[in-house]
Amino acid sequence: MRSLNDEAGNGPAVASPSHDGRAPAHGGRARFDYLIVGAGFAGSVLAERLARGLDKRVLLIDRRPHIGGNAYDHLNDDGLLIHRYGPHIFHTNSQQVVDYLSRFTGWRPYEHRVLAQAAGQLVPIPINRTTVNRLYGLDLDEAGVATFLKSKAEPVAEVRTSEDVVVGAVGRELYETFFRGYTRKQWGLDPSELDRSVTARVPTRTNDDDRYFGDKFQMMPLHGYTRMFEAMLDHPNITLALGSDHRTVAREVRYDRLIFTGPVDEYFDFRFGRLPYRSLRFRHETVDREWFQPVGVVNYPAEEVAHTRITEYKHLTGQSHPRTALTYEYPSAEGDPYYPVPKPENAALYRQYQALADATPGVHFVGRLATYRYYNMDQVVGQALALYGRLAEAEAKGGTGGGTRAAAERIAAIGGRSATEPVAL
Repeated sequence: MRSLNDEAGNGPAVASPSHDGRAPAHGGRARFDYLIVGAGFAGSVLAERLARGLDKRVLLIDRRPHIGGNAYDHLNDDGLLIHRYGPHIFHTNSQQVVDYLSRFTGWRPYEHRVLAQAAGQLVPIPINRTTVNRLYGLDLDEAGVATFLKSKAEPVAEVRTSEDVVVGAVGRELYETFFRGYTRKQWGLDPSELDRSVTARVPTRTNDDDRYFGDKFQMMPLHGYTRMFEAMLDHPNITLALGSDHRTVAREVRYDRLIFTGPVDEYFDFRFGRLPYRSLRFRHETVDREWFQPVGVVNYPAEEVAHTRITEYKHLTGQSHPRTALTYEYPSAEGDPYYPVPKPENAALYRQYQALADATPGVHFVGRLATYRYYNMDQVVGQALALYGRLAEAEAKGGTGGGTRAAAERIAAIGGRSATEPVAL
């Protein structure tokens, strides 16, 4: 892994880039087979695969000063490992993804558990038997909980919105307790205005299973995500340029193909307008006590509480330390893009950009921002591996590898849903 300065020598000549993904052929500039924009999961996996698998020279750039994208973690001033951009919990049902990432990291077993502050107490979320019994002072068995929830549920003729999903499953009282306020804070919209996918991915259980996820593989990188990315990118064919804007770099180097993992609307200069996103603000702090809360994440659904959740990282990392690190999350309308807003008009706007992307030769659009989907981490890895498979196959046949839409469809089985289905927390 090299820096762009190592490649550039006394400094590259500057020439205007073209939007077909190929820089003009002027001398004196470093040359690469691929320019990859974005050093998160999608970009880093493709950089590693192209460098190691196809012996390609890759320039990997990111506007941030670090690798790892939103999964970036680091030691804070007190020596505690924290996630800069909020908690990232690895879970998957894909053996392929686990096998691939295991080349670059060991694992720490970890099953994520979340509690919610409700009615003056902490109860498990997703809703399970313990949640119901604690909230209502009952002692129901599984069958009793199923009957209870059925009695609370309100029939919905046509399930279209997030409100419909929850009210139709557990009734309005539990909807108000756990979902309405949290969703309004998280999205800045009422659940009745949001696509059903927002809450459809949160299960309701009648047993005592208090795990947030039910995936076959649930674990955390043994030494953190950043160490995993460092191992992934440790290859002489990979050159890094951090803190770099892709348009500037594209003028300063020569490259044959472009892989873009940033916002697709930004790539096309917001031709049809901006795709809406929700952002987050984070307040990180260290507390002078060994533990702060009983689980890694506690949710705060009440609208009068400004933050949506508090994360305590030692639960996730297994780190032993006399102090503990916390992150408070505050949803925001401004800032870095995190969550695509799942509304029909936004999906229609994205389809306009998707048509442009599909018609742009020599450029592959991959990852959350480039495809306007809130993929889980394992799905992004799967999408990147699928695209690499297409590129490798095309290389063997002397072709170009085609577009990324078909590659996205090939990862549907990884997360158990269609690659075109909107996903959000």
